[in-house]
Amino acid sequence: MSDGYALAEGPPSAEDFVRLRAVAGLSPFSLEAARIALPNTIFAVRILHDGTCIGMGRIVGDGGCFFQITDIAVDPGHRKRGLGKRIVAALTDHLRRNAPSGAYVSLIADGEARNLYAQFGFRPTAPPPLA
Repeated sequence: MSDGYALAEGPPSAEDFVRLRAVAGLSPFSLEAARIALPNTIFAVRILHDGTCIGMGRIVGDGGCFFQITDIAVDPGHRKRGLGKRIVAALTDHLRRNAPSGAYVSLIADGEARNLYAQFGFRPTAPPPLA
């Protein structure tokens, strides 16, 4: 990226993960939970600005049949620059290149970014209520 932002592959540190979720208004997770979860990431990207992680997104799942795009967060001080779009594009590009044909891809949205996700073909769904 030539605008002072760099896209890097790999998950954020547990500290950056917890911080970014908090500042982006996503539901919180403990540092302990982040340290367990992050090594189980299939693919992730970070957005760096002056060496600081200011954005992230991950793919989790079983690596064959089911993939979930999750943890998409951008620090509010860096929003409105297309960074969320860059994150989702990198994640969906990775899936197009690497996910087996017929794999089920879902996006877990925690927050209000429906318009962004719709640009990549995602639409809201909900399971039927339990009887």
